[in-house]
Amino acid sequence: MPSKKLDFKTGQYVVYPTQGVGKLMRVEEQTIAGQKIKMLVIDFERNHMTLRVPVDRAEISGLRPLTSIKKMDEAIAAAKGKAGAKRLLWARRAAQYEDNINSGDPMKLAEVVRDLQRRSPADTMTFSARQLYLRALERMAQEFAVLHKIDVNEASDKIEDILGIPKEIDLNALETESDDDSDEDED
Repeated sequence: MPSKKLDFKTGQYVVYPTQGVGKLMRVEEQTIAGQKIKMLVIDFERNHMTLRVPVDRAEISGLRPLTSIKKMDEAIAAAKGKAGAKRLLWARRAAQYEDNINSGDPMKLAEVVRDLQRRSPADTMTFSARQLYLRALERMAQEFAVLHKIDVNEASDKIEDILGIPKEIDLNALETESDDDSDEDED
């Protein structure tokens, strides 16, 4: 079966599975071990990193164009669903979540977000679960942000709003309110 030739253009946003969304800056030719190789130069501004991918290895590496808005909406809808079964030990589930995050596939990222999101303000997360959740959410938000021409943080907030994820409790705000209450009692 012949593979589909990926056609990327300078200035286009692309997704590299293990890094997220980057911008294709240019195609350059480099001589490596005496061979001339065409390289895609991708800038990941958020990670402060530049990656060079040989053109003939782009498909194998998993490099892909951005998904469509429709597919992103489907992924977010999937993240709204019921969490998957938790029969595996945490170490195995964590490894599976890591693989899903590094796949770069919006549906697999949505699975991680779905399984690890807090359903109520009282829900707690382990440190490692929170880190995996935040990485998956950020990867989704990077692509969502470019698709909707908004900031990544705004995209992350918007996705969490769509999913109905409760906001963090601001402990400083609670302290301020209780300080105000104590002042009134003294009068």
